[in-house]
Amino acid sequence: MLAHVPTDAVNEGFLPAARRLGLSVTLLTDQAEAHRHYFSTDDRPAYPDSIIECDVFNPVAVISEISRHAERPAAIFSNSDHLQTSTALAADYFGLPGKGWKVTYRAKNKAAMRECLQDQGVDLLWHAVVTNEDEIARLSAIPFPCVLKPREGVGSQLVRLCENEDALVSHSRHVWSMEAGRAMLIEEYIAGELYTLETLGDGADILVLGGFHVALGPPPNFVEMEGRWGNWLTPSQRAEVLRQIKAVGVGFGSCHTEFVLTEKGPRLIEINYRTVGDHMEFMLEHTLDLALFEKILRLHLGEQLGATPLAGRAATIRYFPADRSGRIASAPGGFLRRDNELRVEYRSLRSLGEHVAVTNSNKDYLGALSVSAPDNAMLENALKEASAALVWDIDPEG
Repeated sequence: MLAHVPTDAVNEGFLPAARRLGLSVTLLTDQAEAHRHYFSTDDRPAYPDSIIECDVFNPVAVISEISRHAERPAAIFSNSDHLQTSTALAADYFGLPGKGWKVTYRAKNKAAMRECLQDQGVDLLWHAVVTNEDEIARLSAIPFPCVLKPREGVGSQLVRLCENEDALVSHSRHVWSMEAGRAMLIEEYIAGELYTLETLGDGADILVLGGFHVALGPPPNFVEMEGRWGNWLTPSQRAEVLRQIKAVGVGFGSCHTEFVLTEKGPRLIEINYRTVGDHMEFMLEHTLDLALFEKILRLHLGEQLGATPLAGRAATIRYFPADRSGRIASAPGGFLRRDNELRVEYRSLRSLGEHVAVTNSNKDYLGALSVSAPDNAMLENALKEASAALVWDIDPEG
């Protein structure tokens, strides 16, 4: 298993799932000490058998490290946005099931995804990659409003809606003041409601689990505030989203796709060729009554999708981002409440006394509240009641 920074998806999801499947796990990471510290606490549900320091961003280093061990791996897997291409190349080298490395590269590199779609005539969205102000000045007919974002970004970090050239130049200067020459993607803004499609594939068939209707915070930022689970699409709309992601090459393992539903149909925003994150993945296990993490690992072990019955509960996840920078002086504790088929869980994502800095991205989350219920009426009542009890005090002087 390849990892970068420690995440709950690995600790609470994939590692316990691997244990239930009777697998031993070797964790390759470029942050070995951070992972050893992370797994040193007593409340971790599972531990890797070994943690090995490795430049996981370099597929040659990954292949070399795995080759040092006599036992051939049963699967090579990562849920990291950053490591899908390294994982795909290593899996291919050892003849194991995995994603195509060209597809993982296109999914991570948003400009490559746009070019792939454009080459096939699927979506001719205007876009350009820039690394400095001179390149912006040389562009002609930029369609305003436009979106400026890191070409290989995650979690809405540094993504900005720019109404005019002044806003575009100002935000690009901000980005390049932190990292000179960073590749930024300018693309036409797609107006409309934001949705996701969550899929699993075995290389031959693709299973649609459903999707989220995502509520965003106020512009010019794109902070996700809430995701409501459901089957939002008509059969033709769903077929069109599948057509677009298949055009990029998606077909194996877990995939989280974001798109806008426009009057002319769905248009892709981005493809995250891994499992949905930000704790939505945990809510899906309970909502769908599906051993999601095990199912994903089984695909990488070479199993087919087979029959996969899915429960039809209503579910919503709501995020609570910090509204100011400072020290967390008081905060609600995490909890899990069950009442028959109603499940309400609050996960605290920041510690008491911790300093938070507003970044206008998903990194600002103080906590996540997820509710699943048999129907929408019960869901709304539980969501309202639980949300009202969540209060924070952030000391700006702290």
